[in-house]
Amino acid sequence: MIERDGNRLVVRGAVTLADVSQWRESGLAAIDRDGLTIDLAGVSEADSSALSLLLEWQRAAKARGFGIRYRGLPDNLRSLAQVYGILELLALE
Repeated sequence: MIERDGNRLVVRGAVTLADVSQWRESGLAAIDRDGLTIDLAGVSEADSSALSLLLEWQRAAKARGFGIRYRGLPDNLRSLAQVYGILELLALE
């Protein structure tokens, strides 16, 4: 679930391959302005498909002329991003 709190989008729940397409659509719909912060601290479970999703949201925001930032990246996603060499590509706060 994605909840809006002003310029912050709060992601809660599992972000895995099984449900990434639902996350994709709801995230793309919610990215409707510049300066959003997407808070991932409420993510309970995540796999490598979550990293792909974050990169996709970032590309979509950029294509719309918006900048977004991520905060609260779960430790397992941070580790995966480091292993894959993409941590520096994520717009982290």
